[in-house]
Amino acid sequence: MNRFVFIAKMLLIGAILTSCNSKNKETAEQKDSVKTTSKTPDSAKKTIVFFGNSLTAGYGLDDPSQAFAGLIQKRIDSLGLSYKVINAGVSGETTSGGNSRIDWLLKQPLDIFVLELGGNDGLRGIPVSETRKNLQAILDKVRAKYPDAKLVLAGMQIPPNMGQKYASEFKAVYAEIADKNKITLIPFLLEGVGGESKLNLPDGIHPTAEGHKILAENVWVRIKDLL
Repeated sequence: MNRFVFIAKMLLIGAILTSCNSKNKETAEQKDSVKTTSKTPDSAKKTIVFFGNSLTAGYGLDDPSQAFAGLIQKRIDSLGLSYKVINAGVSGETTSGGNSRIDWLLKQPLDIFVLELGGNDGLRGIPVSETRKNLQAILDKVRAKYPDAKLVLAGMQIPPNMGQKYASEFKAVYAEIADKNKITLIPFLLEGVGGESKLNLPDGIHPTAEGHKILAENVWVRIKDLL
């Protein structure tokens, strides 16, 4: 074959391949464009804030998105609801620490506020009156800044090692606050998980990924009607 003819053929093949690749790229870009524009921008979505301690933060999990707040986001996405979840959990947080931190968090708008604090108060034996005061202060600040926001309180219980009287008073404070403020109550966030060794990490306090699936369900049944 004449060398020039061969080169000409190769150039023609190259041009054809380039044209095909270009068309494929355009098609892919068009698909991506359609896919992107079909999604609701985060700025247009309502916001759910989970404000808590290590339970919310997903302490001990390989991936924080495996924590119940992240699982709630996945459930919301699967249903096509226009909400974004913000995980504002900090390991070791007490109600006092939360009361100090909430002002900074309230700089961003929110539509649903889920308060999950108090567990560390109970483990440290902090007076129930102090826990009550801090939880109420946090709720007051949220309501003052965003009066139309829907508020949710996640109840907590502790083992009776601090004394049965203290444990009973601690458990009761959540229902008292929820009733006083007329807000949604999750009776016991760790229902079905607390005390179950197979659903908790070796420390016996923090849920495994499987445990968080149950927590997510405990939360979902209470907040789904708020969405």
